[in-house]
Amino acid sequence: MLGSLQCVVLDCHYPPALARFYAVLLGGELDRPDPRWSLDDSWSTLHTPTGLVLAFQRVEDFHPPQWPDPAHPQQFHLDVEVADLAAAEREVTEHGAAFLRREQGWVIYADPAGHPFCLLPAAAPQATPQASEQP
Repeated sequence: MLGSLQCVVLDCHYPPALARFYAVLLGGELDRPDPRWSLDDSWSTLHTPTGLVLAFQRVEDFHPPQWPDPAHPQQFHLDVEVADLAAAEREVTEHGAAFLRREQGWVIYADPAGHPFCLLPAAAPQATPQASEQP
């Protein structure tokens, strides 16, 4: 291993607003003080409950992806597993996400800055055999 992932950085017009959107989607702490970076209107962070850090960076001439247009590629996307797909769709839409397309089993949205992300239904938990059911 050469290194470890510090954070995933998303370019956008206004970092604090996009960070708030992802806080609604993923939970976590916005703009936690961290010696690795400074926080201001051009850089915002979200420390998620899973330990992943998303960072949001202002780009003055930001051009959002136009998925699935190959002339304006998505560059990356996030897959977000949710317990209730319909409820998650309502919530992200209320916070500025735009519906892009429904696929078999998941739904594709764009965040308020235009980055695509997928909502996927949580996998059903595997049944574990009870002690009386084991051979």
